[in-house]
Amino acid sequence: MSIPIPVAAGPTRRAPCRIQIGQELQVHTQNDGLPRLLEALGRLNQIGAAINRTGPGERVDVAATLRLIAESAIMVVPGASAVIYAWNEAHQSFDLASRVSAGEPLATVRGDEPRPSGLGARAIATRRRILSYEEPDLAIHPAVAATGARTVACYPLVVAEEVVGALYVYLHEAREFSQLELLMLDNLVNQAAMAIYHARRLASIRRDLTRREEDIARLRRAGLLISSRLRLEETLEAILQMAMEVTGAHYGIFRLVDRPGQNLVARAVAGEGLRRPLLETLPIGATSVMGWVARHRQPALIRDLREEPWSRIYYPLDHELEMRSELAVPLIAAGGRLEGVLNLESPRVGAFSEQDSLLLQALATQAVIAIQEARLLDALQEVAGRLLGETCDQVLARLVELACDLLDGAASAIWTLEGDELVLRAASAGHPRGERLPLHGSLNGQAVLTRGPVTSANVQCDARFHRPDLARTNGWTRALVVPVVAADDREPVGAFSVYSIGDEAGHLPESEWDKKVLTCLAHYAALAVHNAARQEALRAAQEQRAVAETFAAVGDLAANLLHQINNKVGTIPVRVQGIEDRCAALLAQDPYLEANLAEIERSAREAMETVRNNLYHLRPICRVPVDVAACVGAAIRSCRLPRGVTVACEGLEGLPPVTAAERSLELVFANLLENASDAMQGRGHIAIRGSAGDGWVEVAVSDTGPGVSPELQGRIFELSYSGRGASQPGKLGFGLWWVKTLMARLGGTVAVESDGQHGATFRLRLPVAEGGEV
Repeated sequence: MSIPIPVAAGPTRRAPCRIQIGQELQVHTQNDGLPRLLEALGRLNQIGAAINRTGPGERVDVAATLRLIAESAIMVVPGASAVIYAWNEAHQSFDLASRVSAGEPLATVRGDEPRPSGLGARAIATRRRILSYEEPDLAIHPAVAATGARTVACYPLVVAEEVVGALYVYLHEAREFSQLELLMLDNLVNQAAMAIYHARRLASIRRDLTRREEDIARLRRAGLLISSRLRLEETLEAILQMAMEVTGAHYGIFRLVDRPGQNLVARAVAGEGLRRPLLETLPIGATSVMGWVARHRQPALIRDLREEPWSRIYYPLDHELEMRSELAVPLIAAGGRLEGVLNLESPRVGAFSEQDSLLLQALATQAVIAIQEARLLDALQEVAGRLLGETCDQVLARLVELACDLLDGAASAIWTLEGDELVLRAASAGHPRGERLPLHGSLNGQAVLTRGPVTSANVQCDARFHRPDLARTNGWTRALVVPVVAADDREPVGAFSVYSIGDEAGHLPESEWDKKVLTCLAHYAALAVHNAARQEALRAAQEQRAVAETFAAVGDLAANLLHQINNKVGTIPVRVQGIEDRCAALLAQDPYLEANLAEIERSAREAMETVRNNLYHLRPICRVPVDVAACVGAAIRSCRLPRGVTVACEGLEGLPPVTAAERSLELVFANLLENASDAMQGRGHIAIRGSAGDGWVEVAVSDTGPGVSPELQGRIFELSYSGRGASQPGKLGFGLWWVKTLMARLGGTVAVESDGQHGATFRLRLPVAEGGEV
């Protein structure tokens, strides 16, 4: 009985006959070939199992598997020998080192390598089975024929249209292969092809894994090397050297985007033999390869710089060196901001691969982080130095510049908290200095109240932003605001805001890095504000102590002077009275003499009174609870202001008592009122407003005069500034120096606010008396 056997797929010149195969199988089994056939089938199962066991974690012994296939081939075809070669598609040749054979005498044959035009070459070219008796134009290899081979079958080993090798089977008798033998060989061929293909794939995977492990190790080493640099220039040089090392590049250049974002500026260059590198600023655009990469924000892998379109826009690194290949990648921050371009070049064609491009992009990601951190570190080091040697306003002005530079912002501003308002202290553009915002309901106020970052997608239409006109004028859209706070356990002292232009995705609101940077800068802004407050408190304390010591010494001198004057001048009225008593008759006859004696007595008494009144303020002050409203009223009555000057008081009646000296405080208000009247030239309005804070009472005296220019505001309290003594007889002539000195002796402060055009406001602060309610 015949058994139908499935025929292997593949082109052949002689169609197999199912009945013939069955008859051959029956004859084969009758001739005691059944054990051999069963052993061959077992070998097929063993080969398949060996192929299936190979995996990424297993050691691939492809030679042993192929040897098993060759031995199975000679078992299927009794008396035959078999040879298997792997095929190198890239070189279009057989890999002679991969030769595996089975059966004698071919195991000892040398010089039987496949010929370029032999049976194996034709099988590879046609991708079909070649039988020597079907190819009369091809002779059997002479070296093989010398061993007694009379018939040859050559199978191409093909997997997924890819040739991976060839199987040679030699018969040492002049006969054709039976259909059963060819069918069994077809199965062995498929197994051999899969074994080679699978082994190659696994080897390729292992090579890729090894290279990826090496790349990861390089990137890890690069990260450690890059992060160890402190300065930005050192960081850029380290990144460039590492990029050249991991890709095998010969030359490289690093360019960063300038502040306006229009050009690429060279910051680092490397390579042996560079004589005159071209480091000119390149515009972002299609005029150079690096400009093209920056504009399109995608890598450029150029195999040959002589090819179009790169040959037209290539900008040489050095005119004396010819480069043939180039690899450039953009450096894009997490927020979508372009930081620069990293460019590598080589004099060899095709020096860079896709793997190099991916590796350089991974390195570029680390480079962006390192560049941002280096920039931030440089900025913080600079600000730390400024904190020690510059004023608070100078430090805040530099901080807003750094915020725009580090965050690519169009404008930035710092606001400080004063009561329920935020006052502008520093701004790069847009906001006028001294502008005030409400704490509640404003974008900046929300950051202060929530103690966290606040963002806005478009400040032009955000109700929380109180100056949409400025936003539209300057083109501001997105905004990021953080509280100005020195530590988590302190209350915010203000807000730090930065604005950007454009509506591209990935800007301020989406970038956590931007929030981190602005928070760091805000921390230094808070340190500047706190440091200024401490310095001012220290200066005020030192000044108050110096004034107290000075006045103590001057008071002693004044007491002695008053005693001496009283002894000398005080005798004049007594002697005048004696003359009047002794010479009454004579004086009655001489009215002129009587009048002059009376004038002498009056002048002496007025001189004594004037000296006593003016030297009174030089005596030690005894501070007691004082009513501010009463002192202001007494000062207004004593000044005798012109009719053209009006005075309005607001919020004084409900103020708690302050610690002061009544006569000294009256003199302070009187001096301010007279100065305001003089500044307004006897015509204008004076407003006196009172308010109470935490342990303080503040009184603001405002006028409608021409104001005090900013450059004079630091001088008006100097002793040498006022000239009232020459213009107004009877006054000491110390001007506002008296006001500042007396306020210091009373434990308070005085400050002036004015734009130099629209009047001036003097703010007096006095401590609340013990037991007073605020």
